[in-house]
Amino acid sequence: MSLAQQVQGIPIYNREGRRFDPVNSHRYPVIIAGYFVMWTFYILYSSILDRYYIGFTGDELNERIRRHNSNHKGFTGGIGDWKVVYTELYKTKPEAYQREREVKNWKSRKMIERLIGSGHPDL
Repeated sequence: MSLAQQVQGIPIYNREGRRFDPVNSHRYPVIIAGYFVMWTFYILYSSILDRYYIGFTGDELNERIRRHNSNHKGFTGGIGDWKVVYTELYKTKPEAYQREREVKNWKSRKMIERLIGSGHPDL
């Protein structure tokens, strides 16, 4: 399965825990002139490290995950098994960054897993 297919299969949820439907959404602009104009807060999981990574991006999510899985210096580099387990969409960069900081400040695996579980009952 390609990375694009893996990302495509991940449900997207807003901050209130409601599933986001990009086709029928009037809250977020999805595509303008062929470009995504939204910011994505995401949580990745590595089964090799048994760790979570929290981040946000304005890039296409599958491209961002590809870079995380590449052989580079840094926390996610060289592992290659990072998978998206949770996403939220935001209209602006400050909103996405604020959410990243909020979740990182929890410093609690249990709270992160509770968040992921609220969006993904099958996990």
